[in-house]
Amino acid sequence: MSTELTWHKSTYSGGEGGNCIEVADSLAEVVPVRDSKDPNGPTLTFTATAWQSFITAIHTGELPAEL
Repeated sequence: MSTELTWHKSTYSGGEGGNCIEVADSLAEVVPVRDSKDPNGPTLTFTATAWQSFITAIHTGELPAEL
């Protein structure tokens, strides 16, 4: 991605590393997601609608928070 992104780690992530993701929420129609341990690695990009559906499913218990 050529746009400068601001990445955010989940508030549920601890300071000791582990299985964390970072999300850039500065784009209107897509949500880039990456592995926080490999910030220069690959980025997955989801539509904003798909990402919101995923987050809603976690919050409602349809999906477990730890996959």
